Amino acid sequence: MQKTPPPAAQAETRLADYTPPAFLVDDVALDFDINDAHTRVASRLTIRRNPESAAKDAPLVLDGQGQELLGVTVDGKKLSPGDYTLTGQALTIHAVPEHAVVAIESTNDPAANTALSGLYAAGPMLCTQCESEGFRRITYFPDRPDVQSRYRVTIHAARDRYPVLLANGNLIAAGEEDGGRHYAVWEDPFRKPCYLFALVAGRLDKVADRFVTRSGREVLLEIYTEPGRSSETGFAMAALKKAMRWDEERFGREYDLDRFMIVAVSFFNFGAMENKGLNIFNDARVLGRADTATDADIAFFERVVGHEYFHNWSGNRVTCRDWFQITLKEGLTVFREQEFVGDMNSPSQERLRAVATLRRAQFPEDAGAMAHPIRPASYQAVENFYTATVYNKGSEVIRMIQTLVGRDGFRKGLDLYFERHDGHSATCEDFVRAMEDANGADLGQFMRWYAQAGTPVLHVTSRYDAASREYALDVRQSCPPTPGQPTKEPFHMPLCVGLLDAQGNDMTGDLVLEVTQARETFVIREVAQKPIPSLLRGFSAPVRLEYAYDDSELLVLLARDSDGCNRWDAGQKLFTKYALAGEDLPAAFLAALRAVLLDKDMEAGAKAMTLTLPGEEELGLALIARGEQIDPVAVYEKRRKVVTSLAVALADDLWTTYRDIAAGLDEEASDGESRGRRSLKNLCLAYLHRAEPEKVAPLAAAAVSGTRNMTDKIAGLTLLVDGDSPLAAPALEAFAATFAASPAIMDKWLGVQAAQRRPGVLEKVEGLTGHPAFSLGNPNRVAALVGVFAANPYGFHAPDGSGYRFVLDVVERLDRLNPQAAARYAKPFLRWRDFDAGRQQRMRETLQRLAAVETLSVNVREVVSKALAADQ
Repeated sequence: MQKTPPPAAQAETRLADYTPPAFLVDDVALDFDINDAHTRVASRLTIRRNPESAAKDAPLVLDGQGQELLGVTVDGKKLSPGDYTLTGQALTIHAVPEHAVVAIESTNDPAANTALSGLYAAGPMLCTQCESEGFRRITYFPDRPDVQSRYRVTIHAARDRYPVLLANGNLIAAGEEDGGRHYAVWEDPFRKPCYLFALVAGRLDKVADRFVTRSGREVLLEIYTEPGRSSETGFAMAALKKAMRWDEERFGREYDLDRFMIVAVSFFNFGAMENKGLNIFNDARVLGRADTATDADIAFFERVVGHEYFHNWSGNRVTCRDWFQITLKEGLTVFREQEFVGDMNSPSQERLRAVATLRRAQFPEDAGAMAHPIRPASYQAVENFYTATVYNKGSEVIRMIQTLVGRDGFRKGLDLYFERHDGHSATCEDFVRAMEDANGADLGQFMRWYAQAGTPVLHVTSRYDAASREYALDVRQSCPPTPGQPTKEPFHMPLCVGLLDAQGNDMTGDLVLEVTQARETFVIREVAQKPIPSLLRGFSAPVRLEYAYDDSELLVLLARDSDGCNRWDAGQKLFTKYALAGEDLPAAFLAALRAVLLDKDMEAGAKAMTLTLPGEEELGLALIARGEQIDPVAVYEKRRKVVTSLAVALADDLWTTYRDIAAGLDEEASDGESRGRRSLKNLCLAYLHRAEPEKVAPLAAAAVSGTRNMTDKIAGLTLLVDGDSPLAAPALEAFAATFAASPAIMDKWLGVQAAQRRPGVLEKVEGLTGHPAFSLGNPNRVAALVGVFAANPYGFHAPDGSGYRFVLDVVERLDRLNPQAAARYAKPFLRWRDFDAGRQQRMRETLQRLAAVETLSVNVREVVSKALAADQ
């Protein structure tokens, strides 16, 4: 028996160095023998040399980590240690025929796998997470997405402890074994890369349903949960059936296996994973009822179930060639998810949500030390690049293609892409080429979106000639320097434009201008009067727009624009202007906001989004765009002043709206319209709390104790805690007593306290790290407390650096357990240069302390080294 040494430090991996694999694996037979102390894995790999590889004499290199090798055979011949080389990273077999069967036995310890990558213990069950490089922790294998294989998996385990045994594909055999053990055999008829492999074993409850595809095939749908939680699967099952039908109708994609399974687990690094036919979900992202989940949770259930199901085609049947191409599957699938959620609810609200998310989460990435294109050129730890840039900006890039070629043209291009690459590993070029070929389009310049980082800026000026009735838009595009890319070439982007008259009436409808040059002019003819331009309609490109609107023009856009994105954006621009100036809101703007609030034709959810101020992150980015540095606490205080100004001025209308909605809203209703109305109701209450806290606090306390709706409970608790009400402590205590046995609900309880914008929040959070509801070993618990705290300016950015030191300590301790999770909490330091001098110094000192830790994982070290490189 040989125990592998620990892995060495990982070098930079570069897209430019890609070479095809030397060997392919056509068939994989895996046999898992699950025992208390370890799991034995026997693999049988049918391999052949890859005809596309230039390395004709290369040895067979199989990735492997955290295993004990028991033995290796090639075509039945047992190998001696001299026949292979074993390191902490790989098993290299020196002499292998052109075709061979390689059999390997090894063991691993799922209970000790706190990284939650590979095969690990998730509470009482075992499960897997193999994306991106977790399969190498299970068995020795060429762990890369361009090696696709057919899998047959046999699982043996004690029936009393592991009565449910699941893997990808179709169940073809099951039975009893000696000693109270049993087995199950699963076969997946479709080739897949090893990152889509999945296995689950444990004591699980099951809810089953059926779906009939458009071709008449019946598919078994199963959702597995920990015991006692099957009643929380209703939203997920309904979302799954809607997603299956929608993908057939919108994109012609039918499900291809006999069953589709979802397993909800309590220990998971991500939201969910699209393993072929056996999706594994973080239970907090898929389980809940109206009395246990907030409206935001319920909306996310639909979103994430759809997302992972849509991966069956955009990610599984056609996968990515290498990990630089993650956006090929994720950007496309986020786009498909957004289209689905919009069609199921409100397209306009979904578009607003997507744009707000991009600005809040992705624009800061583009401004940071790890700014990267949607297809990065290099990485040290690929897990660090599952980012808003790859996902959300990647989706915007897909959306631009649809805008350029049209909805029907996009469908033709997607059909061609799936037809050409079904069962293969593809690249971003393959996808764009299919769009070109299906539409006779030239998207060569458009490929710069895949290669260039940063948020482009569109500088637009206008000229109107009354005599000729011509209106000209002068457009200049630029993109700020990002690490490794000091200069950028012009992008190809759609600029969607509308023209409004002085009363806000639409004069032209939507015009799509294709911007391709650094500077260019577009002339619109037969314009009867000087218009107000509605620019970047639908947020037609992921850019920052600079146009010198005056306040009166923005007020017209806010009140009358037919484009929801620009109506919302006009309000955001005005909010930002007044907040950063530290001014009270002028009467004309308040009148426009009142008009939005009272607009009977506007959806309640859209009203809530339009009336919500930009957050501290977005206000900080606006300061950076003006060449200023950020004092986060000062930004918060300025924002708070604007909130109070709005609340005092609109108090009567806010009370009227709140009471009207509260009187007519079923607290158990969870449809999209009810969620929108509830969001508006709670926004009104939050504003009123700034104006009349003594009247609102009892209402908030009553919501915490009286309603069965979790959204209202958390909204009430947030107001009490952030307002430091004397009713807060008893409400927190009662809430914890009621929900102590529900970790996902207690996460909200932790988050409410970590989010309070008050001095002393750090002491509160430090105390909560010792509470039974918190565990450093569970990613959800850490996100609920530490993740929320890191976004709190009063805590994380405390002037004495205490917040930085606290997060540093968490990163150090968490890195020894779960490097992927630890790296997330190092990322808030990436933009340290954006802050005022005192905070810059303290953040840099914190990074230097972290860099000095010799045992730092490659995940965290990459973040720290790139953050400090910004000091060069």
